[in-house]
Amino acid sequence: MSDADYLDRIPNNVDLSSNRRLQRALEEWQPKFLDWWREMGPDGFQTKDAYLRTAVSVDSRGWAHFDYVKMPEYRWGIFLAAAEPGREVNFGIHKGSAAWQEVPGEYRGVLRRLIVTQGDTEPASVEQQRYLGRTCPSLYDLRNLFQVNVEEGRHLWAMVYLLDAYFGRDGREEAEALLQRRSGDPDKPRILAAFNEKTPDWLAFFMFTYFTDRDGKYQLCSLAESGFNPLSRTCRFMLTEEAHHMFVGETGIGRIVERACQVMRDQGADDVRKCGAIDLATLQRYLNFHYSVSLDLFGSEISTNAANYYTMGLKGRFEEAKKDDDHTLKDATYTVEVLAGDRVVQAEESALTTLNERLRDDYIADCQRGVDRWNQIIRRAGIDFELRLPHRGFHRTIGHFAEAKISPDGRVLTQAEWDARHSEWLPTEQDAVFVASLMQPVTERGRFASWIAPPTRGINGNAIDFEYVRQV
Repeated sequence: MSDADYLDRIPNNVDLSSNRRLQRALEEWQPKFLDWWREMGPDGFQTKDAYLRTAVSVDSRGWAHFDYVKMPEYRWGIFLAAAEPGREVNFGIHKGSAAWQEVPGEYRGVLRRLIVTQGDTEPASVEQQRYLGRTCPSLYDLRNLFQVNVEEGRHLWAMVYLLDAYFGRDGREEAEALLQRRSGDPDKPRILAAFNEKTPDWLAFFMFTYFTDRDGKYQLCSLAESGFNPLSRTCRFMLTEEAHHMFVGETGIGRIVERACQVMRDQGADDVRKCGAIDLATLQRYLNFHYSVSLDLFGSEISTNAANYYTMGLKGRFEEAKKDDDHTLKDATYTVEVLAGDRVVQAEESALTTLNERLRDDYIADCQRGVDRWNQIIRRAGIDFELRLPHRGFHRTIGHFAEAKISPDGRVLTQAEWDARHSEWLPTEQDAVFVASLMQPVTERGRFASWIAPPTRGINGNAIDFEYVRQV
């Protein structure tokens, strides 16, 4: 089935009405989700009509319907990508076996942990972005924020469906816990550290959607390879929505770069901040922070957990089917960077235990493509400046580099050298105060804040000055 059933209380394409137990469990969870949304979702905008897209199909003919909707009335639902007839497990010790339609008993705990960890990131993002609507740079951007928020909410639904459908009482308890943890709460924090960081301003939001949501893309791609077919199908559909989140980040940063370049060209480099724009050096420091925090999300360079997930057939590599090897990796090696005294060197390690690092390499190459496009904007403006990704060991708290002090260009530093220079590389308190001073709401149609350029086009064929969020 590809079309969503909108007659059900919970829109779905999984024939939910035929499974009364599951339907009751999800219908009991639904009001708790809405209570969480009203408490922790976008603050101050629950009664506003926003121009949002809603999934109506998962096939290639198009799956999104655009219309005005109040966010608490958004039709969150459960959608799986179309089944692949005859699908097999493509890697690990079960390679060549039929993909599992039910949870393999011996992998029950591991699978549940993977699903819970992914599911926990979705509401965390909404919580981190709760207050950003108050300082939106335009109605266009406000609408994009809300689209990201409601889709993160739907991704939560996707993981809760798997928990309720395949893990019985344990799954229902985990689904409840997903609504009880809170981003940044000292007593009940979210599972992953990056999702307990604050997102205090729109520059941080755009960095988050570019770098941290891109980590989400690679985690979902790995889970989409899973031999557990319901998880694979769920993640494949989630990836269609994740693409928009990264688009918001890449184009948002690109528009900030464009505005900075306009001011530098017209007024001079010294007047960027005076003209209410964000200078490129500040952008670089924010980039360094958000990129390094996102690198940590891939875990340690050497990981027996990652090796076990792969061997079990639960979590594959990015684009697993395109890899030209035996897809078991028992005797294969992979090159990783490690510390050797006061130098960073390359070492050959088991390909199985370095799967996190291989995924991180794919992520880094993808991040670089966006940075290259931002630098094209700078070059076209004739400005001598280049944004750069810092070394993978910079500002890390997990893995080989957690205890080291690494400069953005990859040099191993002493503590004294780090203390003397880290304010050149990471956002300072003064940066935060300056960026916060720019965060004044702009809600007049077609107008944009002084620190960001307008987009090149509107949404769904509409004009840039379309009323993307109604003010009455």
